[in-house]
Amino acid sequence: MFPILLFGFFVGVAFVPIMLRIATSFGLYVIVHECEAHVYTLFGKVIGTIDEPGLHLPISKFGVGALLVPFFGKRHVVSTALRQHYLRGQMVNSEEGTPMGVGLWYEMEVNDPVAYLFINTNPEGSLQANVASSAISTLSNLEMDKMLEDRHTLSRTVRAAVSPLSEKWGYRLGSVYIRKVFFTDVQMVHNITDKVVKRLIQVTSAMKQDGENRVGLIKSETAKEVSQKMAEAGAMRPDIVGKMLNEIGKADPEILESVLEVMEVEKLLNSKAEVSIIPRGANVMFNLNSGNGKSGGTQYVQAEN
Repeated sequence: MFPILLFGFFVGVAFVPIMLRIATSFGLYVIVHECEAHVYTLFGKVIGTIDEPGLHLPISKFGVGALLVPFFGKRHVVSTALRQHYLRGQMVNSEEGTPMGVGLWYEMEVNDPVAYLFINTNPEGSLQANVASSAISTLSNLEMDKMLEDRHTLSRTVRAAVSPLSEKWGYRLGSVYIRKVFFTDVQMVHNITDKVVKRLIQVTSAMKQDGENRVGLIKSETAKEVSQKMAEAGAMRPDIVGKMLNEIGKADPEILESVLEVMEVEKLLNSKAEVSIIPRGANVMFNLNSGNGKSGGTQYVQAEN
């Protein structure tokens, strides 16, 4: 009994995959994956489409004709996943006649598998050419500043121009973005770089000079205020000293006389003049530098007994 069961098990294991393969070949069932659509044609005509993921029985959807598809028709598998493409180096000319290169990034997905298969023989190539031609027609003869700065607005314009045609071919055009705008003339790039560098040097020099001027202005204003305060202080000093001397003279005239003598001696010492001491009562004639016609110089003091 056990050998019979074992034999039946191995026969079943080998028979089931064979039966499933035969059922698949005759189209008795089909498994549809995510982002996938199956289009059935019979005698050159489309009999239906299955685009819901899961296990399906074509005979329950299309009738007995589904059994003839493996012999007189065809099952087309179309991917409806989101696709992304990038077009490099599309040539355009600005309003100034400058040759520019444009890089375009766009995304697309199939929303009508039947139109994708039978309306256009090369829908992806046609969509790519359509996006490129629309971008060139939109960007050509635009001002260079607008081309470099308003890429978002221009991207929406390109998408609006391409979307109607793409829907006819079974595509739904997603985002379109002008990713890169660049100069194609190397010499022009070098010239622009040199101009930018020179302009930066000019701006830096102007900023430095302006800073130095501001610092000089602040220093001059500060020096002016300091000199004013010093002049005010210098003008107030004689008044204060005079008031103090008057008070000392009123209180004790002898002290005032002594102070004045000390101040006179101090001035005499600070002047670094020559001092000649003459004894009191001496009969001496002296000349106060009258030979050169100048006053000042040697000071003569008569000594006291």
